[in-house]
Amino acid sequence: MKELFSSILAGLGQGSMYALLALGFVIIYKATQVINLALPALMLAGAVLVSYLVGPFGFILAVVLGAVGIALLGLGLERTVIRPMVGKPVFVVAIITLGIDIALRVVVNGFIGTDVRQVGDPWGFARGSLFGVTVQERHIAMFVTTAIVITVLFAFFKYTRLGLAMRAAAFDQETALAQGISVSSVFALAWAIAGGLAAVAGTFVATGAGIDQQLWIIALKALPAIILGGLDSLGGAVVGGLSIGIVESLVATYQLDFAPWLGDNFSVVSPYVVMLLVLLVRPYGLFGTREVERV
Repeated sequence: MKELFSSILAGLGQGSMYALLALGFVIIYKATQVINLALPALMLAGAVLVSYLVGPFGFILAVVLGAVGIALLGLGLERTVIRPMVGKPVFVVAIITLGIDIALRVVVNGFIGTDVRQVGDPWGFARGSLFGVTVQERHIAMFVTTAIVITVLFAFFKYTRLGLAMRAAAFDQETALAQGISVSSVFALAWAIAGGLAAVAGTFVATGAGIDQQLWIIALKALPAIILGGLDSLGGAVVGGLSIGIVESLVATYQLDFAPWLGDNFSVVSPYVVMLLVLLVRPYGLFGTREVERV
């Protein structure tokens, strides 16, 4: 039983990072109706930036400054690259974001080099005890950090003027424009928030193991999370991210005991198996809005 609880706690820790990334995807999609394929590169850039800042500023302040820096980078990319594409087909804009991802990763990889960079986290792979269950301290830090970030983010959307403007623009852009809301500013802010979330996620994913040039692949696991939760649901992104993390952790713990024929690393692909099953049963996700078109 302790092994089960330990696996679930580890899944919640890892899944909380998927939740942050999924929130970034959903925020931009709700604002612009585009899947931002540049988030993996922003995640990698955030982790690398923190690795350079942690020396002079310490880990916590480096994470904050890194998130701000990547938020500004996301805002700049939206203003200079995405803004001229307004009015173009959604598919074209999505391909542009893919191009941003590739170009940005090429640049960031130069700062990583061939060695593994450390983000300077204070816990590494150290283990502690929570309610009598052994768990890595970094997983606890991941979950607590995500809880704080999500609480602040949802409070921002609910209680601030900018947050209300973003919700209004996501609901109906034409009506928001008629009420004097700058939809273009909402687009830029969505990119900034998504960039900051990606930076935090990338930093905590890199804790313990460090940063290599393949770190960005982890961000792709946010896609099953948003498919599970619903592409336009913020709450669904959180639920989906945590669920995918738990599924991956449980499969890694028990799959060799019950289905060894699936191979040693089936847990790596288990999120995508969940995604395929959800697409077959509920293509709009658990909390996504079902679109009905009359012909």
